[in-house]
Amino acid sequence: MAKKISRRLKALQQLVEDRPYAPLEALELLQKTATAKFPESAEAHIRLGIDPKYTDQQLRTTVALPKGTGQEVRVAVVARGEKISEANEAGADVVGSEELITEIQQGRMDFDLLIATPDMMPQVAKVGRILGPRGLMPSPKAGTVTFDLIQAIADFKAGKLEFRADRTGIVHVMFGKAAFPAEHLLINLKALQETIDRNRPSGAKGRYWRSLFVASTMGPAIEIDISTLRDLKLSEVS
Repeated sequence: MAKKISRRLKALQQLVEDRPYAPLEALELLQKTATAKFPESAEAHIRLGIDPKYTDQQLRTTVALPKGTGQEVRVAVVARGEKISEANEAGADVVGSEELITEIQQGRMDFDLLIATPDMMPQVAKVGRILGPRGLMPSPKAGTVTFDLIQAIADFKAGKLEFRADRTGIVHVMFGKAAFPAEHLLINLKALQETIDRNRPSGAKGRYWRSLFVASTMGPAIEIDISTLRDLKLSEVS
């Protein structure tokens, strides 16, 4: 059954032309179309020329958004010994050892990100089937398996995000709030683009970037001219 489009969204879609927009122009339009009755996020939806079923074409990494995410990130830490105190002092919202893993098995999920020390990963693996589908399984590549809890907690609370390409090769990332100044959204989007380029999978062949659309949480999709964004220098907008 086709999804019914609301009159509000239909009206907003009329504001979007069927063409690639210059980055700043697109982000200003995103703000104009963010008319929901709650603070909407700014989202990027990027189709890449990769096939993630091959290990050398998978993309999973992190991006540090210079202007932050605009939302509070609840960080949980699984550790033991002195690292428990270190995590608490660094501002983690949930901290525990084997007992926290048991609570996760029983359904506890009151966090947005899970960091684990390397020595706890064998225990964390027991809840992999619970954490994996939610994108919460700690990973060394994502910076969520580490003994440097102070730095990791600070980074993720300041605007560091983990993201990955889904099984169709599309990356979905929230890169700020629609209420941010358009220039701040552009700085965050540029940081995301540079991160994706730096982490291009070794097996990616041919055209890497296929399409880039941005949208507010409840708004219409707006296409961005990828070449213009990639050519942009951060010094031009910061």
